[in-house]
Amino acid sequence: MIPLRDDVPHHRAPVITIVIIAACAIVFLFELALGDERQEVFLHLGGLVPARYTNLNWAAWVGYPPSWLPFVSHMFLHGGWLHLLGNMWFLWLFGDNVEDRLGRVRYPLFYLLCGLAAGLTQFFLTPGSKVPLIGASGAISGVMGAYIVLYPRARILTVIPIFVFLQFIQVPAFVFLGLWFIIQLQSGALSLSAESASSGGVAFWAHVGGFITGIILLRLMAPARPPWIRRRA
Repeated sequence: MIPLRDDVPHHRAPVITIVIIAACAIVFLFELALGDERQEVFLHLGGLVPARYTNLNWAAWVGYPPSWLPFVSHMFLHGGWLHLLGNMWFLWLFGDNVEDRLGRVRYPLFYLLCGLAAGLTQFFLTPGSKVPLIGASGAISGVMGAYIVLYPRARILTVIPIFVFLQFIQVPAFVFLGLWFIIQLQSGALSLSAESASSGGVAFWAHVGGFITGIILLRLMAPARPPWIRRRA
């Protein structure tokens, strides 16, 4: 299922969401300018490689410098155009409304904490992986977790490819995001084999960790009144 739009309008321009999208796009263009060989090195240094921290002898032999920056920087890196565009579309679709609710001060902190929690979840469940974890999807999963709590009955226009035909349907947010979360959870459970944990692919557990963190943080961080509601004297 591919979401096209929702029916929840935003009340203020989603400035922070736009800034995050722009930052990811600029970093990706920088990656492309590096060329294949230097890009690979850049993704290994900026991506979150669990074995870099759990196998120090291997990390020293490979040449990783000591740094904790990848726990944050990994969420601004992407491995290709489809990876970038897919993530940014989901962020644009769900992020504007969550930013509306949290405000422009809380929202970026919320986003970064979700991305950090997503990376840590993948880190602890695949500690021996030597493949860089990159992408904003963990942080965006947190945004989606907040969205399902805030707007469970929002209608999401979704396209479902059926062979050569496209079926357009409107799905409640709790159905769309609930199914998405179940798929991530099931896929994550299947991925916990020695072979898949070291071979790369989709970081399903980062999605699960980010989604759950988004739900929890929303409860802790959401103001009693939306920031766009002005108090009357």
